[in-house]
Amino acid sequence: MTIFSKIVAGDIPAYKVAESNDFLAFLDISPLKEGHLLVIPKQEVDYLFDLNDETYTGLQLFAKIVAKGLKEAIPCERIGVVVMGLEVPHAHIHLIPMNEANDINFANPKLKFTPEQFETTVQKIKAALREDYKHDL
Repeated sequence: MTIFSKIVAGDIPAYKVAESNDFLAFLDISPLKEGHLLVIPKQEVDYLFDLNDETYTGLQLFAKIVAKGLKEAIPCERIGVVVMGLEVPHAHIHLIPMNEANDINFANPKLKFTPEQFETTVQKIKAALREDYKHDL
């Protein structure tokens, strides 16, 4: 069972911003930027391209909805999308607020936030999702 499956099961806490029956979005605890999210299918599958078509397309649509709320909550030029999949053997998409290409460079130092700062970020993103995108989740 991966760390992401443990988050889905509720065995490990996470700063969740959006959830559906099949997908979950939560803050990365070692973020590159404020609002750096991980979007996962609840079903544990190691490699993104091993997901069945329905889950793959559902994950992409869920990420799109979450990205729109993220961009509204955390002002930025774009939401960067990164799929690496090497650090945790559970398919996932990184959504990272960015103003320049270097903002999504994983060699950059990771930011440190307090639990209160993480919670404030969660509330900003949830508010943006509730206002305009909640109906799509």
